[in-house]
Amino acid sequence: MPLSSVSDTSSSHVDAAHAVEHQQGWITLKSATTALQGLQAPDGSLAAAANIDSARALVEVITTSIIELAPRFPHDAEYLTALVSDFTRWRDAGFGVPDFLDSLVAFRPQDTRVHGARHLVVFPMYTQNGSRNRFVEALIVEAIWPEVIAQLETEYTNSLFVSLRLIDFTPGYDTNSAVLFPETVAMREVPTFTWGAIFQDREAARYRRVVAAATEITKLQLPDAARRMLADQQLTERTFVMWDLIHDRTHMRGDLPFDPFMIKQRMPYFLYALEELRCDLTAFRECVKIATGLSERVAAGAELDAIETELLDQAQLVQYAVVFDRIFRFAITGSRVRNYDGLGGQLLFTWLHKQGVLHWTDTALRIEWDRVADTVIALADAIDRLYWESIDRPKSAHWLAAYDLVAGVLTPHPASVWAKGLPEDVLAGPLSGYTDAVRDDEFPLSMFYEALEKKMRQVIASTAGIRANDIAEAA
Repeated sequence: MPLSSVSDTSSSHVDAAHAVEHQQGWITLKSATTALQGLQAPDGSLAAAANIDSARALVEVITTSIIELAPRFPHDAEYLTALVSDFTRWRDAGFGVPDFLDSLVAFRPQDTRVHGARHLVVFPMYTQNGSRNRFVEALIVEAIWPEVIAQLETEYTNSLFVSLRLIDFTPGYDTNSAVLFPETVAMREVPTFTWGAIFQDREAARYRRVVAAATEITKLQLPDAARRMLADQQLTERTFVMWDLIHDRTHMRGDLPFDPFMIKQRMPYFLYALEELRCDLTAFRECVKIATGLSERVAAGAELDAIETELLDQAQLVQYAVVFDRIFRFAITGSRVRNYDGLGGQLLFTWLHKQGVLHWTDTALRIEWDRVADTVIALADAIDRLYWESIDRPKSAHWLAAYDLVAGVLTPHPASVWAKGLPEDVLAGPLSGYTDAVRDDEFPLSMFYEALEKKMRQVIASTAGIRANDIAEAA
């Protein structure tokens, strides 16, 4: 029998889990889950048979806590019931490699996109940009779905997209991870998934910390709207929800020469860089379109309603967020081993610099804001044209053309085989040879970025595990 049942997601269900992170049931669950991680092997199984009694005791605590907390999450009743069953089956089978497919299929956060609705999430899983171990992790998360986003989603439909806030979590999320994807969960088979979640509160908090430091170091004078966003966590969160909503749906839209789920394919990392940047620049372009349309209505004498006024503001802020997050955080975050997000940030910075829109003069950064939109959209157009032309190209030719686009902006490593021209035997051979020939750091950081990275290193490191309330609000 289900732990409880629910037919809608009214405000009563939002209120039910208020402050649950302070309840003893959650505190006990979090503690037991963290202790269980210490007994697990990287694949999620029990590391040593001698610890089986301890593991059983911990799972008993975990399941008892889930049952205790379940009434606070009535909209997740089916999932929490299946979750207890998965834990019980895993325990009874002797703690081999865990299989939580049944509870994963029952977890449907996309059905509860109600602002403030909370979920108790417990799975054996790795965390992207966090832990590579499939340890049991436990989270309390909260939906970020204000009315302005609900209205926007009627035009930019994306039923797969879930926007969340991290309320509390176990060690796998005390990292750089800012997403929750179904495919990270330990399971016997991979079903067709219907959702993907992003923690916009973490994205917003690290954006505010990094961009504030970077603008101070580079002496960049920010427009008033951009400064306002840095001073307001909730405003920045809503801005990132808007950005990510449009970004996420773009992976399935446009003139695509390849399978949209190319993440499952092995290919040169600069292709991933272009795809992620394409989606970000599409969000930028669409926000320019939204802001322009609403501004023209205002200029014509129309009076915007409250939602339209907020939408106009956020559409303008997304443009700042895309530029600053890309050039200040993405470019210098992570290792230099096939860092495709970093490469996209480098590409945008250098494009703006070479187009004469961004200036680094007298050790100060200056941006010609009135030219930014057209220049960013021109880069988006270049990527879109590459994609459109490659519909008629074989894959190898698309890869070569993509490299030419990137290398036309960024300087490749002096020892790059790709830059010199792939040898005949590689060109005539399997595609794996093309990928093998790409250097781990095919496009090294410029001298500007090398200097900035050294000055920003501690700030970037400090964003691991960041929470929304870790950044003080401006007075």
